[in-house]
Amino acid sequence: MSQDLAEVYRTTYRALVRFLYRKVWDAERAEDLAQEAFARAVVHKPDNARGWLFIVAANMARDDARRAARERRHLTLLTAEPQASEPAADDALHVENERTRVRAALEQLTPRDREVLLLWDSGVSYEAIAAQTGLARGAIGTTLARARRRLVEAYEAGQRGEHVARG
Repeated sequence: MSQDLAEVYRTTYRALVRFLYRKVWDAERAEDLAQEAFARAVVHKPDNARGWLFIVAANMARDDARRAARERRHLTLLTAEPQASEPAADDALHVENERTRVRAALEQLTPRDREVLLLWDSGVSYEAIAAQTGLARGAIGTTLARARRRLVEAYEAGQRGEHVARG
Protein backbone atom coordinates (compact mmCIF):
# COMPACT_ATOMS: atom_id res chain seq x y z
CA MET A 1 0.00 0.00 0.00
CA SER A 2 1.46 3.38 -0.92
CA GLN A 3 2.08 5.95 1.80
CA ASP A 4 -0.79 8.13 0.53
CA LEU A 5 -3.27 5.22 0.53
CA ALA A 6 -2.12 4.24 4.03
CA GLU A 7 -2.96 7.76 5.21
CA VAL A 8 -6.33 7.63 3.44
CA TYR A 9 -6.99 4.31 5.18
CA ARG A 10 -6.20 5.79 8.62
CA THR A 11 -8.40 8.83 8.05
CA THR A 12 -11.23 7.27 6.01
CA TYR A 13 -11.81 3.66 7.05
CA ARG A 14 -14.20 4.38 9.97
CA ALA A 15 -16.21 6.88 7.91
CA LEU A 16 -16.43 4.40 5.04
CA VAL A 17 -17.67 1.65 7.37
CA ARG A 18 -20.31 4.00 8.83
CA PHE A 19 -21.38 4.98 5.32
CA LEU A 20 -21.68 1.32 4.29
CA TYR A 21 -23.47 0.37 7.48
CA ARG A 22 -26.25 2.80 6.59
CA LYS A 23 -26.56 1.02 3.24
CA VAL A 24 -26.39 -2.65 4.34
CA TRP A 25 -27.49 -2.49 8.02
CA ASP A 26 -24.98 -5.18 8.97
CA ALA A 27 -21.78 -4.10 10.74
CA GLU A 28 -19.72 -7.12 9.67
CA ARG A 29 -20.84 -6.83 6.06
CA ALA A 30 -20.04 -3.10 6.10
CA GLU A 31 -16.52 -3.85 7.32
CA ASP A 32 -16.08 -6.56 4.68
CA LEU A 33 -17.20 -4.18 1.92
CA ALA A 34 -14.90 -1.42 3.21
CA GLN A 35 -11.96 -3.81 3.22
CA GLU A 36 -12.81 -4.95 -0.30
CA ALA A 37 -12.99 -1.32 -1.47
CA PHE A 38 -9.52 -0.64 -0.05
CA ALA A 39 -8.18 -3.82 -1.64
CA ARG A 40 -9.49 -2.60 -4.99
CA ALA A 41 -7.90 0.80 -4.37
CA VAL A 42 -4.51 -0.88 -3.92
CA VAL A 43 -4.93 -2.47 -7.36
CA HIS A 44 -6.40 0.54 -9.20
CA LYS A 45 -4.37 3.30 -7.49
CA PRO A 46 -6.96 6.07 -8.01
CA ASP A 47 -5.91 9.73 -8.03
CA ASN A 48 -8.63 10.84 -5.61
CA ALA A 49 -8.63 7.77 -3.37
CA ARG A 50 -11.18 9.00 -0.81
CA GLY A 51 -13.85 9.90 -3.36
CA TRP A 52 -13.12 6.80 -5.40
CA LEU A 53 -13.49 4.59 -2.31
CA PHE A 54 -16.94 5.95 -1.46
CA ILE A 55 -18.17 5.52 -5.05
CA VAL A 56 -16.81 1.97 -5.33
CA ALA A 57 -18.14 1.05 -1.88
CA ALA A 58 -21.61 2.39 -2.74
CA ASN A 59 -21.61 0.37 -5.97
CA MET A 60 -20.53 -2.76 -4.10
CA ALA A 61 -23.30 -2.27 -1.50
CA ARG A 62 -25.86 -1.82 -4.27
CA ASP A 63 -24.65 -4.95 -6.07
CA ASP A 64 -24.73 -6.84 -2.77
CA ALA A 65 -28.33 -5.74 -2.15
CA ARG A 66 -29.38 -6.75 -5.66
CA ARG A 67 -27.79 -10.17 -5.26
CA ALA A 68 -29.51 -10.68 -1.90
CA ALA A 69 -32.87 -9.60 -3.35
CA ARG A 70 -32.47 -12.04 -6.25
CA GLU A 71 -31.66 -14.86 -3.85
CA ARG A 72 -34.69 -14.01 -1.68
CA ARG A 73 -36.94 -14.02 -4.76
CA HIS A 74 -35.59 -17.42 -5.80
CA LEU A 75 -36.24 -18.81 -2.35
CA THR A 76 -39.73 -17.29 -2.33
CA LEU A 77 -40.49 -18.86 -5.70
CA LEU A 78 -39.26 -22.25 -4.56
CA THR A 79 -41.10 -22.17 -1.24
CA ALA A 80 -44.30 -20.93 -2.89
CA GLU A 81 -44.83 -24.23 -4.68
CA PRO A 82 -48.41 -25.28 -4.01
CA GLN A 83 -48.84 -27.92 -1.35
CA ALA A 84 -51.34 -30.56 -2.32
CA SER A 85 -53.86 -31.89 0.13
CA GLU A 86 -53.18 -35.37 1.51
CA PRO A 87 -53.06 -37.53 -1.63
CA ALA A 88 -52.89 -41.30 -1.57
CA ALA A 89 -49.47 -42.72 -0.68
CA ASP A 90 -48.71 -43.76 -4.27
CA ASP A 91 -49.79 -40.36 -5.59
CA ALA A 92 -47.71 -38.55 -2.98
CA LEU A 93 -44.64 -40.58 -3.91
CA HIS A 94 -45.20 -39.89 -7.61
CA VAL A 95 -45.66 -36.14 -6.99
CA GLU A 96 -42.50 -36.00 -4.87
CA ASN A 97 -40.51 -37.87 -7.52
CA GLU A 98 -41.73 -35.43 -10.18
CA ARG A 99 -40.79 -32.43 -8.03
CA THR A 100 -37.35 -33.89 -7.42
CA ARG A 101 -36.80 -34.44 -11.14
CA VAL A 102 -38.01 -30.93 -11.98
CA ARG A 103 -35.72 -29.40 -9.33
CA ALA A 104 -32.79 -31.45 -10.63
CA ALA A 105 -33.54 -30.29 -14.18
CA LEU A 106 -33.75 -26.66 -13.00
CA GLU A 107 -30.37 -27.02 -11.27
CA GLN A 108 -28.81 -28.00 -14.58
CA LEU A 109 -29.81 -24.70 -16.19
CA THR A 110 -27.49 -21.72 -16.13
CA PRO A 111 -28.31 -19.24 -13.37
CA ARG A 112 -29.55 -16.72 -15.96
CA ASP A 113 -31.84 -19.24 -17.67
CA ARG A 114 -33.17 -20.48 -14.32
CA GLU A 115 -33.82 -16.92 -13.10
CA VAL A 116 -35.64 -15.87 -16.29
CA LEU A 117 -37.70 -19.05 -16.33
CA LEU A 118 -38.69 -18.84 -12.65
CA LEU A 119 -39.56 -15.15 -12.90
CA TRP A 120 -41.70 -15.75 -15.97
CA ASP A 121 -43.37 -18.76 -14.35
CA SER A 122 -44.35 -16.62 -11.38
CA GLY A 123 -46.13 -14.15 -13.66
CA VAL A 124 -43.51 -11.41 -13.89
CA SER A 125 -43.75 -9.30 -17.06
CA TYR A 126 -41.04 -9.26 -19.73
CA GLU A 127 -40.23 -5.65 -18.80
CA ALA A 128 -39.74 -6.56 -15.14
CA ILE A 129 -37.68 -9.63 -16.06
CA ALA A 130 -35.47 -7.45 -18.26
CA ALA A 131 -35.02 -4.91 -15.45
CA GLN A 132 -34.22 -7.64 -12.92
CA THR A 133 -31.78 -9.62 -15.04
CA GLY A 134 -30.15 -6.85 -17.05
CA LEU A 135 -31.15 -8.50 -20.32
CA ALA A 136 -32.61 -6.46 -23.15
CA ARG A 137 -36.42 -6.55 -23.30
CA GLY A 138 -36.21 -8.08 -26.78
CA ALA A 139 -33.96 -10.91 -25.57
CA ILE A 140 -36.39 -12.19 -22.95
CA GLY A 141 -38.55 -14.22 -25.35
CA THR A 142 -35.53 -15.88 -26.95
CA THR A 143 -33.95 -16.56 -23.56
CA LEU A 144 -37.22 -18.06 -22.30
CA ALA A 145 -37.58 -20.30 -25.34
CA ARG A 146 -34.03 -21.59 -24.94
CA ALA A 147 -34.45 -22.03 -21.18
CA ARG A 148 -37.67 -24.01 -21.68
CA ARG A 149 -36.00 -26.22 -24.29
CA ARG A 150 -33.00 -26.82 -21.99
CA LEU A 151 -35.31 -27.56 -19.07
CA VAL A 152 -37.21 -30.17 -21.10
CA GLU A 153 -33.94 -31.71 -22.31
CA ALA A 154 -32.57 -31.85 -18.75
CA TYR A 155 -35.83 -33.31 -17.43
CA GLU A 156 -35.95 -35.99 -20.12
CA ALA A 157 -32.26 -36.80 -19.61
CA GLY A 158 -32.97 -37.14 -15.88
CA GLN A 159 -35.66 -39.70 -16.64
CA ARG A 160 -33.07 -41.68 -18.61
CA GLY A 161 -30.44 -41.20 -15.89
CA GLU A 162 -28.23 -38.97 -18.04
CA HIS A 163 -26.78 -35.53 -17.36
CA VAL A 164 -27.19 -32.60 -19.73
CA ALA A 165 -24.47 -29.96 -19.80
CA ARG A 166 -25.49 -26.37 -19.30
CA GLY A 167 -25.90 -24.48 -22.53
